[in-house]
Amino acid sequence: MARPLTHILRLGKWARILARHGALRGIQNDPNTPVPVKRLIGVFSIGTMKSREPDYAGAFREIGPAAIKLGQTLATRPDLVGEDAARNLLKLQDDLPPVDFELIRQSIESSFEQPLENLYAEFDPAPVGAASIAQVHRAVTTEGRQVAVKVLRPGVRERFAKDIATYEWAAAHLESFGGEAARLRPRLVIANFKRWTNRELDLRREAASASELAEHMVGTEGYEIPGIDWDRTNGRVMTVDWIDGVKISDTAAIRAAGHDVNELASRLVLAFLKQAIAAGFFHADMHQGNLFVKPDGTIAAIDFGIMGRIDRQARMWLAEILYGLTTGNYRRVAEIHFEAQYVPSYHNVDEFATALRAVGEPMRGKPVSELSVGQMLDGLFAITRDFDMQTQPHLLLLQKTMVMVEGIATQLNPSINMWDTSAPYVRSWIRDELGPEAAIADRIRTDTETLLRIPDLVRRIEDRFPPKGGAPEAPPLPDIELMWERRERKERGRGWPGYVLAALGGGLAAWAAVTQGLIG
Repeated sequence: MARPLTHILRLGKWARILARHGALRGIQNDPNTPVPVKRLIGVFSIGTMKSREPDYAGAFREIGPAAIKLGQTLATRPDLVGEDAARNLLKLQDDLPPVDFELIRQSIESSFEQPLENLYAEFDPAPVGAASIAQVHRAVTTEGRQVAVKVLRPGVRERFAKDIATYEWAAAHLESFGGEAARLRPRLVIANFKRWTNRELDLRREAASASELAEHMVGTEGYEIPGIDWDRTNGRVMTVDWIDGVKISDTAAIRAAGHDVNELASRLVLAFLKQAIAAGFFHADMHQGNLFVKPDGTIAAIDFGIMGRIDRQARMWLAEILYGLTTGNYRRVAEIHFEAQYVPSYHNVDEFATALRAVGEPMRGKPVSELSVGQMLDGLFAITRDFDMQTQPHLLLLQKTMVMVEGIATQLNPSINMWDTSAPYVRSWIRDELGPEAAIADRIRTDTETLLRIPDLVRRIEDRFPPKGGAPEAPPLPDIELMWERRERKERGRGWPGYVLAALGGGLAAWAAVTQGLIG
């Protein structure tokens, strides 16, 4: 386990990079930022030439691979980093210099314990893409199958483990300040980031996600998930069918190929809705580099390292919330927030409904073509603080993906609107799931299951442990000793002043070490 000074030195190095890119100005000026954090930022920033315009994405790129992934996660948290920063971080793409091919060859051969030539008849040493976690090469299997081979960067797991340990340490100290820092739950943000990253660092998990999503999308016309070559897939290497197509962002090439861009945009939106609302399992990294249009017009998706899940009850609430906002039924939307325990029960339902009305009504008076999912959700984030709403990471990931999908669809068809396209699908799903027939079917199924499980025992258990609401249970968080707790064990009398002096001293040490190039 790394010592506190190690974490402070790392944070100091990263803080100076962020400061040079002007990415700490907003945190320093935010009245909700704890005073000790502002002081440390001031110390770490000494002597830096700060950019006039903040470039958050540029700073995270310079810090390194783990920071790139963290930046992509923070792009889902406009409530935590601010709308401008979140919008800038959405541009953060994995685009790094490639690893030398000999290292890639060694990694493949050691993981399969056989020569590369036994697996692939052809293997292009030049990668088609190099990201923070892995890079992709084109190849042909010994059976003649055209494939893409994704290989983890050597040493990436160890590098991520070190950086994430520092993120956890910093988040624990930040949350301990209480107030707004605690409400935003930075420890849970890092815990979810760690879980998502560990999933990406095991390519078998990504392959399994692709396989599961393909099952959910069976029967969806014009949307494809590449097949997995399980014989050439393990934790460090994943082999999938090669996709021949045009990036969905290349609108000119798509039009030149004779495709209907309006139809493509609508199909993309409906495919996403089927994943998120019907299946509850969605591709959560649907940026422009991960979607292609094949010659026959099929939309093909790649890169399934980040996936989102929403349970059935939460999907029902979500569908009602979206539909209620578009129809102006703010009272019902407010009730759902209380039922799901997104808003604490000591608040007033009617007051919350009025706050929702303030978000929805300015948009209801506009033409449908001017409405935006992103703007609507940004408005919802703005009222969370007033009603002590704790963040729901599973919904934030969905929100990020919705904004991505809306952006791509709008690029294809500027006149499209997510509400206009999705409303019939959402209305149909609500009718099927919440209508009389569905209610009767649910009742029959529930009663039958209850009878089979010994009714009295089941009812007593359900009475003792009522539902917890729409948010999944939070993952266990690591037990991190805070610096002042360690100090209190050694010297009971020092308290906060000692902590501040030690932190400032550590910050000065970090600054000196960084300027002398002592930190790797």
